[in-house]
Formats: sequence, structure tokens, C-alpha cells
Amino acid sequence: MKTFEFILPRRPISHQAKNTEHRQQWKDFVFGRAFQKWQGAPIANERIRFTVVYLCEEDPPDINNIIKPIQDALIGLVYSDDNLIIDVQGHLRMADELIDITNLPPLLQEVVINGVDCLYVRIDSSSALGNLL
Repeated sequence: MKTFEFILPRRPISHQAKNTEHRQQWKDFVFGRAFQKWQGAPIANERIRFTVVYLCEEDPPDINNIIKPIQDALIGLVYSDDNLIIDVQGHLRMADELIDITNLPPLLQEVVINGVDCLYVRIDSSSALGNLL
């Protein structure tokens, strides 16, 4: 599987947000951004690693609660079912934090340099457990 990555240039909505309309608008936004970049049919028979890096300006929501709406928004576009995701990584950093970009993917480097509220989403093949720990 080729790595798929994209940016969500906006503050995320938590899975626990009470306003269901806002949650749906967020999922629609995520879908739209991914749709602009995704090429091909949904992944159907592969184990997936799902990574989110949230660069936050202030008062961050719980990183665990922002991952699920993003995953749900990509069902049917990027993957056929989110049960294909067997590895999940969530990272939260403050935008004003000094971050070494040397070994980051180029798209994530851009996000860090810009230093504004946004998310980097990456989907790729899962690795052997020994490579993850």
C-alpha cells in the first residue's frame, strides 16, 4: 500500500462533542479534504496503520477523542471498513513548541513550519509489532 497523507487545516471536533450537527460537518470536511487527494478504490484487504498529528494553538481536546471522527469520515473512501485499522498513533504538540523537523515527512514539516492549528493524517500499511515497539 502506498502511503496516503493529507492536512486538515482547522481545529478538530471531538468524538464527545454534544452538537451532532457540528460533528457531521467536521466529518464532511474531513471526507472532502481526503477526497481531493485519494485516488483509487477503498482499501479492502489490508491491515492499516492510522496516524494523526495534531498541532494545536491552545486548549487542546483529548487526542483520543479526535481520532475516531476522522477514521469514521474515511470509511468507504480510503478503506472499506475501519476494522482494517489495527495500529493507531495519535500525537499532540503545541504550535509554539520547538519541534525538530529533520526526520518528519515533508508534508508534516510544512505544517510544523506554519505553526497553526491543524492536523496531519497519514494512512499506510501496518508493520510487524516488533517494528512498532
